[in-house]
Amino acid sequence: MPSTNGPRTTSATVKRQRAIQSTIERDDAQAKLRKRASSKKSAAKKTGKPENPLPAQHQKKPGLERDLDPRPQFLAPTYAGSGKLAGMTALITGGDSGIGRAVAVLFAREGADVAIVYLCEHSDAKETRDYVEAEGQRCLLIPGDVRDPAFCREAVARTVKEFGKLSVLVNNAAFQEHAESIEDITDKHFDETLRTNLYGYFQMARAASPHLGSGCSIINTGSETGLFGNDRLLDYSMTKGGIHAFTKALAASMVSRGIRVNAVAPGPVWTPLNPADQPAERVREFGQSSAMGRPAQPEELAPAYVFLAAPSCASYITGAVLPVMGGPTP
Repeated sequence: MPSTNGPRTTSATVKRQRAIQSTIERDDAQAKLRKRASSKKSAAKKTGKPENPLPAQHQKKPGLERDLDPRPQFLAPTYAGSGKLAGMTALITGGDSGIGRAVAVLFAREGADVAIVYLCEHSDAKETRDYVEAEGQRCLLIPGDVRDPAFCREAVARTVKEFGKLSVLVNNAAFQEHAESIEDITDKHFDETLRTNLYGYFQMARAASPHLGSGCSIINTGSETGLFGNDRLLDYSMTKGGIHAFTKALAASMVSRGIRVNAVAPGPVWTPLNPADQPAERVREFGQSSAMGRPAQPEELAPAYVFLAAPSCASYITGAVLPVMGGPTP
């Protein structure tokens, strides 16, 4: 039976996350930390991707892709599907926007039906569904909070009921809010990050496990912060490092069942997560510290998820953390 406390839980989560955001924004204003760095434009010009400085902008959590300027690129027009995921079903958390949306579109292009878990970004989720269906596949929208283990079980059950099976779980939902020092991270802030990024991944994997079999896979979204750390994202970096370790441990646990478990570790990617985290002026320089001098577009991450999901490509790969960071260093 569907849980009855879903909307109430979601509303409370959004209020809690925005309260954490407000606290940090006050700290930013008091500290007056507004630094501008020179942009690295040459690499951006060569690729045709939006270059720094990006327009200054800020959003309330959880953020909406439709309000980003420029809009993230997720359609991957030069990517041609070849049936790598034909007949498969994928469940993607945080699938309404950003990396999750781009993955949903390419999974559909490769022949998979897609279920999307998201918090409350209904307009973004519906738009993603339209693009998945335009690829000729079915799409199920499931709003809710991955912090809730009952919801995680419900999301998996609804996916299996709708599509008859589950082939790929993509753990991608995340909470991120910067802080200038460890003293600025309250217990509520810390708990929100861990319960979304670690508990959510664990609970979704646990719920999905009974429905997965040989040839199926789990793909977790890690981060360069889990490899190198980030001095303004202490708690987030901690969770991403934990996700990398969880990926390796779960891979060892599931390999005898023929289930592969891998992770993608992105560098900076242009998604709603960033303007909903950083002050507007910091967003202008987002991604310029990468070797390519710009943030990635979601469509540049999605093929890595296809590669890891497709048995034809990655049947001998498990326990891997695949870096897609625009260079070897953060």
